[in-house]
Amino acid sequence: MSHRDVNTRPVVEEKKTTETVLSWKKWLLKRESLLQVLNLLLVFASALVIWKGAIAVSLSESPVVVVLSGSMEPGMRRGDLLVLSNRTKQLRCGDIVVYKVQNREIPIVHRIIEVHDDGNEPLYLTKGDNNFFDDRSLYSPNTFFLRRGDIVGKSIFIVRWVGMVTIIMKEHPFLKLIIVGFLSLTVLLGE
Repeated sequence: MSHRDVNTRPVVEEKKTTETVLSWKKWLLKRESLLQVLNLLLVFASALVIWKGAIAVSLSESPVVVVLSGSMEPGMRRGDLLVLSNRTKQLRCGDIVVYKVQNREIPIVHRIIEVHDDGNEPLYLTKGDNNFFDDRSLYSPNTFFLRRGDIVGKSIFIVRWVGMVTIIMKEHPFLKLIIVGFLSLTVLLGE
Protein backbone atom coordinates (compact mmCIF):
# COMPACT_ATOMS: atom_id res chain seq x y z
CA MET A 1 0.00 0.00 0.00
CA SER A 2 1.41 3.32 -0.97
CA HIS A 3 1.54 6.43 1.11
CA ARG A 4 -0.90 8.05 -1.31
CA ASP A 5 -3.65 5.40 -0.78
CA VAL A 6 -3.63 5.91 2.96
CA ASN A 7 -4.12 9.67 2.70
CA THR A 8 -6.97 9.59 0.14
CA ARG A 9 -9.05 6.96 1.89
CA PRO A 10 -10.35 9.28 4.72
CA VAL A 11 -11.24 11.96 2.17
CA VAL A 12 -13.33 9.51 0.14
CA GLU A 13 -15.07 8.20 3.27
CA GLU A 14 -15.72 11.74 4.50
CA LYS A 15 -17.25 12.64 1.13
CA LYS A 16 -19.52 9.57 1.26
CA THR A 17 -20.56 10.44 4.81
CA THR A 18 -21.39 14.02 3.78
CA GLU A 19 -23.44 12.78 0.81
CA THR A 20 -25.31 10.35 3.08
CA VAL A 21 -26.09 13.11 5.59
CA LEU A 22 -27.30 15.43 2.79
CA SER A 23 -29.48 12.69 1.33
CA TRP A 24 -30.99 12.02 4.79
CA LYS A 25 -31.66 15.75 5.25
CA LYS A 26 -33.42 15.93 1.87
CA TRP A 27 -35.49 12.88 2.73
CA LEU A 28 -36.43 14.34 6.14
CA LEU A 29 -37.36 17.67 4.53
CA LYS A 30 -39.60 15.91 2.00
CA ARG A 31 -41.13 13.83 4.79
CA GLU A 32 -41.73 16.92 6.94
CA SER A 33 -43.34 18.76 3.99
CA LEU A 34 -45.59 15.79 3.28
CA LEU A 35 -46.60 15.60 6.95
CA GLN A 36 -47.48 19.31 6.95
CA VAL A 37 -49.66 18.93 3.85
CA LEU A 38 -51.35 15.88 5.40
CA ASN A 39 -51.89 17.91 8.58
CA LEU A 40 -53.62 20.65 6.58
CA LEU A 41 -55.81 18.08 4.82
CA LEU A 42 -56.65 16.57 8.21
CA VAL A 43 -57.80 19.99 9.48
CA PHE A 44 -60.10 20.42 6.46
CA ALA A 45 -61.39 16.86 6.73
CA SER A 46 -62.09 17.33 10.45
CA ALA A 47 -64.05 20.50 9.74
CA LEU A 48 -66.08 18.67 7.10
CA VAL A 49 -66.80 15.75 9.45
CA ILE A 50 -67.87 18.14 12.23
CA TRP A 51 -70.17 20.00 9.79
CA LYS A 52 -71.72 16.79 8.45
CA GLY A 53 -72.12 15.50 12.02
CA ALA A 54 -73.93 18.69 13.01
CA ILE A 55 -76.25 18.27 10.01
CA ALA A 56 -77.02 14.68 11.05
CA VAL A 57 -77.65 15.59 14.70
CA SER A 58 -79.78 18.67 14.00
CA LEU A 59 -81.62 17.18 10.98
CA SER A 60 -81.13 20.58 9.35
CA GLU A 61 -79.40 21.26 6.05
CA SER A 62 -77.83 24.28 7.74
CA PRO A 63 -77.35 23.71 11.48
CA VAL A 64 -75.72 27.10 12.01
CA VAL A 65 -76.74 30.46 10.52
CA VAL A 66 -75.72 34.06 11.05
CA VAL A 67 -78.23 36.88 11.53
CA LEU A 68 -77.51 39.23 8.62
CA SER A 69 -79.93 42.09 9.28
CA GLY A 70 -81.51 44.05 12.10
CA SER A 71 -85.01 42.69 11.48
CA MET A 72 -84.98 40.68 14.75
CA GLU A 73 -83.62 43.40 17.03
CA PRO A 74 -83.47 43.85 19.96
CA GLY A 75 -83.53 40.11 20.74
CA MET A 76 -81.07 39.17 18.00
CA ARG A 77 -78.54 41.46 16.46
CA ARG A 78 -76.67 41.42 13.21
CA GLY A 79 -73.74 39.03 13.64
CA ASP A 80 -75.36 36.71 16.15
CA LEU A 81 -74.86 33.03 15.38
CA LEU A 82 -77.92 30.78 15.67
CA VAL A 83 -77.74 27.05 16.27
CA LEU A 84 -80.71 25.32 14.64
CA SER A 85 -82.53 22.07 15.10
CA ASN A 86 -85.08 20.55 12.78
CA ARG A 87 -86.07 17.78 15.18
CA THR A 88 -89.20 19.57 16.38
CA LYS A 89 -92.24 18.39 14.43
CA GLN A 90 -94.66 20.95 15.88
CA LEU A 91 -93.74 24.60 15.68
CA ARG A 92 -95.64 27.19 17.72
CA CYS A 93 -96.29 30.91 17.75
CA GLY A 94 -93.26 32.64 19.16
CA ASP A 95 -90.72 30.13 17.82
CA ILE A 96 -87.83 31.71 15.96
CA VAL A 97 -87.26 29.87 12.73
CA VAL A 98 -85.03 30.08 9.70
CA TYR A 99 -86.76 29.55 6.39
CA LYS A 100 -85.84 29.49 2.74
CA VAL A 101 -87.98 30.81 -0.04
CA GLN A 102 -87.80 29.63 -3.62
CA ASN A 103 -85.46 31.75 -5.79
CA ARG A 104 -83.83 33.36 -2.72
CA GLU A 105 -80.32 32.29 -1.87
CA ILE A 106 -80.15 33.64 1.68
CA PRO A 107 -82.35 32.11 4.39
CA ILE A 108 -84.43 34.42 6.60
CA VAL A 109 -84.51 34.42 10.41
CA HIS A 110 -87.95 35.49 11.78
CA ARG A 111 -90.52 34.63 14.42
CA ILE A 112 -93.71 32.62 13.84
CA ILE A 113 -96.66 34.91 14.59
CA GLU A 114 -99.54 32.70 13.40
CA VAL A 115 -100.13 28.99 12.95
CA HIS A 116 -103.01 27.79 10.78
CA ASP A 117 -104.16 24.28 9.94
CA ASP A 118 -105.38 23.67 6.41
CA GLY A 119 -106.44 20.11 7.27
CA ASN A 120 -103.30 18.52 5.84
CA GLU A 121 -100.47 20.29 7.59
CA PRO A 122 -99.83 23.39 9.69
CA LEU A 123 -99.18 26.66 7.88
CA TYR A 124 -96.98 29.37 9.37
CA LEU A 125 -96.89 33.14 9.09
CA THR A 126 -93.66 34.84 10.13
CA LYS A 127 -92.49 38.37 10.92
CA GLY A 128 -89.29 40.03 12.00
CA ASP A 129 -89.53 41.46 15.54
CA ASN A 130 -88.28 44.83 14.28
CA ASN A 131 -90.48 44.88 11.15
CA PHE A 132 -93.85 46.60 10.81
CA PHE A 133 -95.41 44.01 8.51
CA ASP A 134 -95.50 40.23 8.26
CA ASP A 135 -93.35 38.35 5.75
CA ARG A 136 -95.93 37.60 3.05
CA SER A 137 -94.15 39.99 0.70
CA LEU A 138 -90.97 37.92 1.13
CA TYR A 139 -92.61 34.58 0.32
CA SER A 140 -92.78 33.12 -3.17
CA PRO A 141 -95.46 34.63 -5.46
CA ASN A 142 -99.02 33.57 -4.56
CA THR A 143 -97.80 32.08 -1.26
CA PHE A 144 -99.37 33.43 1.90
CA PHE A 145 -98.01 30.97 4.46
CA LEU A 146 -94.96 28.78 4.94
CA ARG A 147 -95.16 25.02 5.03
CA ARG A 148 -92.99 22.85 7.27
CA GLY A 149 -90.78 21.99 4.28
CA ASP A 150 -89.85 25.67 3.86
CA ILE A 151 -88.40 25.83 7.36
CA VAL A 152 -84.70 25.02 7.67
CA GLY A 153 -84.81 24.82 11.45
CA LYS A 154 -85.84 26.29 14.77
CA SER A 155 -83.36 28.38 16.74
CA ILE A 156 -82.32 26.51 19.88
CA PHE A 157 -79.67 28.94 21.11
CA ILE A 158 -77.73 32.06 20.19
CA VAL A 159 -74.03 32.85 20.35
CA ARG A 160 -73.64 36.62 20.37
CA TRP A 161 -71.41 38.41 17.83
CA VAL A 162 -69.54 35.31 16.63
CA GLY A 163 -71.08 35.62 13.17
CA MET A 164 -69.51 39.04 12.61
CA VAL A 165 -66.47 37.24 11.21
CA THR A 166 -68.68 35.78 8.47
CA ILE A 167 -70.29 39.14 7.73
CA ILE A 168 -66.94 40.92 7.53
CA MET A 169 -65.54 38.24 5.21
CA LYS A 170 -68.65 38.44 3.02
CA GLU A 171 -68.44 42.24 2.81
CA HIS A 172 -64.65 42.19 2.20
CA PRO A 173 -63.81 39.03 0.19
CA PHE A 174 -60.08 39.78 0.14
CA LEU A 175 -60.03 39.31 3.93
CA LYS A 176 -61.31 35.76 3.44
CA LEU A 177 -58.30 34.98 1.26
CA ILE A 178 -55.92 36.55 3.77
CA ILE A 179 -57.42 34.65 6.73
CA VAL A 180 -57.59 31.30 4.93
CA GLY A 181 -54.05 31.82 3.61
CA PHE A 182 -52.75 32.73 7.06
CA LEU A 183 -54.42 29.73 8.70
CA SER A 184 -53.10 27.42 5.97
CA LEU A 185 -49.58 28.76 6.39
CA THR A 186 -49.85 28.37 10.16
CA VAL A 187 -50.76 24.72 9.77
CA LEU A 188 -48.15 24.08 7.07
CA LEU A 189 -45.28 25.85 8.83
CA GLY A 190 -46.24 25.11 12.42
CA GLU A 191 -44.77 22.27 14.37
